[in-house]
Amino acid sequence: MLDKNGIARRIAKELKDGYYVNLGIGIPTLVANYIPDGINVVLQSENGLLGMGPFPFEGEEDADMINAGKQTITTLPGSSIFDSAMSFGMIRSQKIDLTILGAMEVSENGDIANWKIPGKMVKGMGGAMDLVASAKNIIVAMQHINKAGESKLLPKCTLPLTGVNCIRKVVTELAVLDILPEGGFRLIERAPGVSVDFIKQSTSGKLFAEADVKEMDLN
Repeated sequence: MLDKNGIARRIAKELKDGYYVNLGIGIPTLVANYIPDGINVVLQSENGLLGMGPFPFEGEEDADMINAGKQTITTLPGSSIFDSAMSFGMIRSQKIDLTILGAMEVSENGDIANWKIPGKMVKGMGGAMDLVASAKNIIVAMQHINKAGESKLLPKCTLPLTGVNCIRKVVTELAVLDILPEGGFRLIERAPGVSVDFIKQSTSGKLFAEADVKEMDLN
């Protein structure tokens, strides 16, 4: 199985030269550390920043430079800082080529739940609702199974929804999966050492898989 950095490394291979990319809170922020050589992308943070770099080394943090998840970040030459109104103007006008989000649950129809756990205090849905409504392309970075060993890829989400029928690709510690237009997860890659049968057992939603599925290339 992959750890969180492994998930981020695999998602970074989906980046295309020239993309403007929004990184959500959690695993997605790690993607900034794994941008492939020769690929130039502009990372956008919804709190008002274009041009994020990798995370700072210990001792080099600037507490005034943070991403949407309140993590300290670095900036690259040519970066710009602005208010969140302008940031969401970029998002709502579809200037962002790719959004990478975390999730608590994803359904086989491409629904996503990523903002509320019953019984826990939350401030609200936040920017995720704008991102899922406006993004041209969304990749979800998430754990395939929870701490109880239960699948988080479901026939139908049980948590409050953030967006409906908006997700087309999911990368987990076990696999890379596409969500088909007609519904269902299609297994396209498996994590090194993870069997197709184990992924089937770990996926509650409808799963389509060939007998021979290639392993992820993380190099």
